[in-house]
Amino acid sequence: MRDGSPNHYERAFESWLLDHGVEYVKADEHKRPGPSHKSVKNFDFLLYPRPDRSVIVEVKGRTFKGASVAGLTGFECWVTADDIESLQVWRRALGLDHEAVFAFAYRVAKADVDFDGHEVLDVGPDRYLFFCIRLDDYCRHMKRRSPKWHTMTLSAESFRRCAIDLSAFLQDRTLS
Repeated sequence: MRDGSPNHYERAFESWLLDHGVEYVKADEHKRPGPSHKSVKNFDFLLYPRPDRSVIVEVKGRTFKGASVAGLTGFECWVTADDIESLQVWRRALGLDHEAVFAFAYRVAKADVDFDGHEVLDVGPDRYLFFCIRLDDYCRHMKRRSPKWHTMTLSAESFRRCAIDLSAFLQDRTLS
């Protein structure tokens, strides 16, 4: 696993990209560019899965504590209002032809899990699952999680409807 980031979820995501030959640029998270009156949170990766497709990615690391992936239950998918606003700003700045997604990297907590055919990345003793949710889908289905912390989430039903395996998402030929 690459060790450029102190965040093990982002390192696992980057390892997945390398294993699958996906071209990408990793953003410098220590800089917050933007207009002088307001900074904008950087995204984590800019992916180029095909020459005609660009994807802005914000990686969100979570832990999956369930025993089975079947039914896609037990997956936390909260994000901050800043995450949403920043992805929207970056998509406008880079061009609306860029897709914007949240990539949820789930570290699997239990040793014995039924992955129901979903791809798993093994990194030493840790295992990860990756799901993408398009920014527009997230915004369409989100609900407030915590007013104090300015977080949003999806219901379990909305997560099941919107979540796409990372490999299936990047291989989708209907998008450009």
